[in-house]
Amino acid sequence: MNLVKQLGQFPDEKRKEYFSTLSNYNNGKFQNILITPALLEGESMTKALLGSLCKIENTSPGTALPFVVTDLKNLQPDENVLVWFGHSSYFIQIDGKKFLIDPVFSGNASPMPGSIKAFPGADYYKPEHMPDIDFLIISHDHWDHLDYKTVQALKNKAGKVICGLGTGQHFEYWGWSPEKIVEKNWWESMDIAEGFRITLTPARHFSGRLLNRNISLWTSFVLKTPTKNLFLGGDSGYGSHFTEIGEKYGPFDLAVMECGQYNEKWPYIHSLPEQIITEVKELNAKNFIPVHNSKFKLAQHAWYEPLEQVSKYAQEHQQPITLPVMGEKVNLDKLDTTDWKNWWEDYI
Repeated sequence: MNLVKQLGQFPDEKRKEYFSTLSNYNNGKFQNILITPALLEGESMTKALLGSLCKIENTSPGTALPFVVTDLKNLQPDENVLVWFGHSSYFIQIDGKKFLIDPVFSGNASPMPGSIKAFPGADYYKPEHMPDIDFLIISHDHWDHLDYKTVQALKNKAGKVICGLGTGQHFEYWGWSPEKIVEKNWWESMDIAEGFRITLTPARHFSGRLLNRNISLWTSFVLKTPTKNLFLGGDSGYGSHFTEIGEKYGPFDLAVMECGQYNEKWPYIHSLPEQIITEVKELNAKNFIPVHNSKFKLAQHAWYEPLEQVSKYAQEHQQPITLPVMGEKVNLDKLDTTDWKNWWEDYI
């Protein structure tokens, strides 16, 4: 596969001219609301890389992880469900519309084949298992969220792509019709179907597919449907934006929270498990599902630690949490009555 093609493309002059008028764009790059260093003060990339060479136990599972085979093409039309595929990829059927978020089905989260491979058992679902999708939602252009091979295989199945500013350039470069692509900035909303409204909301992170950072926008989403209000979180460190999103758009029936691939040396770009509960409370979310875990090794923690830790904190704070096995249907109409098992404990 052509690496140059996978890299995508810089925003064109028309896009950059528009971006330059925005308050969250400066010196050719999008900006976080808060100052967001890549690493903790006093740390260096050299030290971080050396630390990554230290052997940590159980960063990958010793046996294949469990998954449930769900026939997504033959769901009942009135089913309101979420199906998580591992890491940050998930499907939602809600009020008759189908959404697919950050699908990565190629088996690895890197442009180099064989590197950052999916854990055994975590890579069952492929583009051919997907039904026709009304809306393909992309939070940002990192390799573990925007996968060239996957989106190209979905080109004829996806109605619209909804993404942050600049990310649409990649899709156009890859041959997608501009009419299928909707790019927006933080706090911009659009009505996408009768009774459906989506708003792009801030995240504290960064973007870039190789060395060029922040030429496109990273984002989270608020999805308001005829019967539900959902927060679809993108990669983010903790920040004041969670409170602001909660005040403007909450309460939420369910928040999808990125929980995993964190490290105390980079606390500003990925939340630690104990921060997730604070974020959920500030969002005013009744329930949440922790994703960004259980498929790829992108940090030096045990593969099960994000789920183990965040579920413990949720219990301590009496915060309802949703913990499906990959591929298992989450009934969005019965979030409060489902009793989830700590499935990972059988695979440690």
